[in-house]
Amino acid sequence: MSTMKSVRTGVQGTVDVVDIERPVPGPKDALVQIRACGICGTDTHFLHLGGIPFGPGGSMVPVALGHEPAGEIVDIGAEVTGLRVGDRVVVNPQDAPSGIIGCGGKLGGMSEYLLIENAVVGKSVAVFPDTVPFDVAALNEPMAVARHCVNRSGATATDKVVIFGAGPIGLGAAIWLKLRGVEHVVVADVIPERLDTALAVGADAVIDSSKEDVTARLTELHGPAANALGQPRPGTDIYIDAAGAAAVFNTVLASAKWHAKLVMVAVQKKSDDIDLGSMLRSELTLIASQGYPTEIFEVTAEIAEHQERFAKLISHRVPFSEADKAFQLAMTPGAAEKVVVTF
Repeated sequence: MSTMKSVRTGVQGTVDVVDIERPVPGPKDALVQIRACGICGTDTHFLHLGGIPFGPGGSMVPVALGHEPAGEIVDIGAEVTGLRVGDRVVVNPQDAPSGIIGCGGKLGGMSEYLLIENAVVGKSVAVFPDTVPFDVAALNEPMAVARHCVNRSGATATDKVVIFGAGPIGLGAAIWLKLRGVEHVVVADVIPERLDTALAVGADAVIDSSKEDVTARLTELHGPAANALGQPRPGTDIYIDAAGAAAVFNTVLASAKWHAKLVMVAVQKKSDDIDLGSMLRSELTLIASQGYPTEIFEVTAEIAEHQERFAKLISHRVPFSEADKAFQLAMTPGAAEKVVVTF
């Protein structure tokens, strides 16, 4: 029996690197040798929990981690079409029959090899050019999340947009908005290095919300407007919450002009401090954005085309031999923007 190394949750706040059986593809499957895999906030959420409560009495069960993999086809079933050994691929983690890859399913992408069950090009995998580094290709899944957020916003060229949160999803949204031709995109955060990255990937302006009056700065950048009661407000058309903090929500409620839109893409932290009644004063439209119903492979070619810009989102590249270090780095607030494990 051939084995491979795979990362899963350990006791709270730690990972275990374990030896497991290397998968053998069936006639409809493909086997990918993983070359890079990103670490996401969902991974660190599982680490904080110490697994997932699927055991008896709600006890924690270890989770196979990693849902942002990119790799190379090394074995292929006889019935698989459109793929060949040597193809570089990115993966749709939500298409696995045995459960979402890296998010409670049987399989995890933070492994030396990953079985692609029922491998279908354009559904479970997509091929990317060999001119794209594997670490950049591993951004495919989070950039699909960011793309869906932008699609949900309905942003057009004449819109003025602000994004709260300069993590990978917020910065990805900034890139997609500018590639879409949106007139003016602002990114707000409290970490100066992340704001520098926002400017590097194409944001028109940034706001340090720990030091600046966000409403006053948006009025300066986007011009004056008013809410439904005629009270002065910034001329910002679309607010994107890629942070998930109650303070962001309340800032939007206090700043929104008449018929502004708020798109929520971050996982929201529970709070009793949100004043929903303020929405009435702007007739604010609240839009939720979850996952990537169609975008998972719509983004692949554009990431390849604009790979230099997307590469700026990666702050740390850590070898798989130091996977525990990579996860600890990702779990430390403010220590990293985007951590990608390389194989």
